[in-house]
Amino acid sequence: MRRFLFVPLLLGGCHPASAPSGNDTTAPPPAATASLGPVAPTAPGKPGGLPDDRTPISEAPFTPDSAQGAADVVQRYYALIEAGRYGEAYRLREPGGPSAAEFAGSFARYAEYHAQIGAPGRVDAGAGQRYVTVPVQTYGRDKNGQAFHQSGTITLHRAGDIDGATPEQKSWRIRSIDLTPARPG
Repeated sequence: MRRFLFVPLLLGGCHPASAPSGNDTTAPPPAATASLGPVAPTAPGKPGGLPDDRTPISEAPFTPDSAQGAADVVQRYYALIEAGRYGEAYRLREPGGPSAAEFAGSFARYAEYHAQIGAPGRVDAGAGQRYVTVPVQTYGRDKNGQAFHQSGTITLHRAGDIDGATPEQKSWRIRSIDLTPARPG
């Protein structure tokens, strides 16, 4: 089943916005990188993998303002990136940082881009603000066929239930992403 799911995701990663221009002769065609086979994520507990936390995560309904609600935002963010829907992914980030065009352009070098999301940490609160950290690993292949693996954390932020906070301010938004290249162990 993994192979069946891989093909649509690979095609989603080859979104027209990230396709090489007609003048790009260094990148092989998408079919050439597909022939290299899928890139597997690093196993949990290995260097570059997610934490090896075997505590089951509740599959009960969760509220959008919970830690699991924050992890859901991270899942949507990376699903949108895999699908080449960079504008929608960009809107899940807090204002500041690169422009929407720069953000989308940062994915142009990838032929495929995937992510695995770990269990969120606890919600830290203070002065009307809420923060939660979610572990993540990204992996895939660039347009030259080179596999990559990164791991790290994403910090999300939202306002607490304070007077004057807008619904947008009370929604989890990605504040920062701290990923480092990793070599599978």
